[in-house]
Amino acid sequence: MNIDHSPEHQEVPPDQPVQDTAGLDRYILRGRRQIIQILQEMIDDRCLMSAHIRGDLSYVSTVLAVEPEQNAILLDASPNPSTHARALEATQLLCTSQLNRIRVQFSVEGIRQVSIDGRPALRASIPTEILRLQRREFFRLQVPIAHGIAITLPPAAGSKGPGCEARVIDLSCNGAAVLVPPGVRTLTIGEVVPGCTLRLIDQEPLSLALEVRNINRQTKPNGTEQLRIGLRFESMPRSAETRIQRYIFNTEREINARTLGGL
Repeated sequence: MNIDHSPEHQEVPPDQPVQDTAGLDRYILRGRRQIIQILQEMIDDRCLMSAHIRGDLSYVSTVLAVEPEQNAILLDASPNPSTHARALEATQLLCTSQLNRIRVQFSVEGIRQVSIDGRPALRASIPTEILRLQRREFFRLQVPIAHGIAITLPPAAGSKGPGCEARVIDLSCNGAAVLVPPGVRTLTIGEVVPGCTLRLIDQEPLSLALEVRNINRQTKPNGTEQLRIGLRFESMPRSAETRIQRYIFNTEREINARTLGGL
């Protein structure tokens, strides 16, 4: 079984990159004309962005120019010499910003130093894709244990064994993370599991197909193991997405009211 140790992600601050893009394919733009247009809009709106080098190192930058004929983008350099040197050594920069209140994220490669009006800048290749996300599209709700939200997975193909009920620990409009004991149901990364059922509070169960995106083995304080499995909703009907959105909104409001009431 493939094991992926990617961390569980919740709502990501605007200046931090979305590390786990599982289930977000439909929000990724790959058309060159669209990409150049968004970059130009960032220039026109003077959008500030965070340029992440690697680890926790980042600096505030801007898109200075786009040169489609040369397949080049020009970025403002860091005023800190050490950070600037690290940026030049990096194989890529991961840039995050907001344009019209929508998160924009892209990576650039082929970084080298140039000079613009006597000031250092960075020249790189135009990104091949851009992630555009509104808050509702990447927010993941940590599901309260008391809600008992669960996904039922059917038996494996050709198996006469029972299905598997997995507790949902976080949920978004694009997917969910669940916990299951090892060996209960064999799953592999990339597998699409049809005929799954998601149970929400006071609602009819939703029938969904789920794609397995990551599998992470965890050890509980008592020494027993469990698997945290990241699932993406496959071809989910709009009506089902609306019901999940409503559950997330109502639960978030309930949690906020309880928190404020305890102040």
